[in-house]
Amino acid sequence: MDALLKVDHCTIRFGGLTAVSNLNMSIGNRELVGLIGPNGAGKTTVFNMITGVYQPTEGAIFLNGERLNGLKPFNITAKGIARTFQNIRLFVSLTVFDNVRAAFNLRLRHGPLHALTRGSKFKQEEADIGEQAMDLLKIFNLDRFRDVMCKSLPYGDQRRLEIVRALATKPRLLLLDEPAAGMNPTEKVALMTLIEFIQEKFDISVLLVEHDMRVVMGICKRIYVLDYGITIAEGPPDEIRRDPKVIQAYLGE
Repeated sequence: MDALLKVDHCTIRFGGLTAVSNLNMSIGNRELVGLIGPNGAGKTTVFNMITGVYQPTEGAIFLNGERLNGLKPFNITAKGIARTFQNIRLFVSLTVFDNVRAAFNLRLRHGPLHALTRGSKFKQEEADIGEQAMDLLKIFNLDRFRDVMCKSLPYGDQRRLEIVRALATKPRLLLLDEPAAGMNPTEKVALMTLIEFIQEKFDISVLLVEHDMRVVMGICKRIYVLDYGITIAEGPPDEIRRDPKVIQAYLGE
């Protein structure tokens, strides 16, 4: 399997604390992979390393063979990695439509001069972006909220909007950080269907951090397990369920 993402012997330390130790991870094209572990295991720290929020103390991260170390988060997003957050981080002062439209700024073709003069190229590209934003909102049944302030949306719709905004950057790899947090059982079932739909519809890979084992075991093909920043298991769901180290550290006897 060719690796779209490769995390090669990555360690990150904060002072005397080793948050993640010697992590090796690979994600193939169009693969749905889970990352689980107890609170404080280092899962979100892994996301922050992959997206450039933190730089690994040791090791290297590659996307399609290109080294990401040292790049800023916006550079890494432009390379093709997008993420959501454990705590929803929408632009609360903007409408649903403008939240999605803002994500398209990453790939604008017109420059400052076109924006200042508001010429034909600027107007055409803005029209194209508006059309693409609405297409995405329609796919996720959020187009009816086009002009609604995003903070007014129900919780589940805010979660979906954050995913839509991430998809607007046209990623090759989507990182989902605790997307089921705060959802009821019915919403979680719908979320599982949505994640599988996203992977197939947009032909992308997904790395999922999630505490709800029914969600992770139900849709992920492979799972990595962290405990105190150390990888204690990796494999398909059936193996992870039976792994004694995972049972002791996370799933319970």
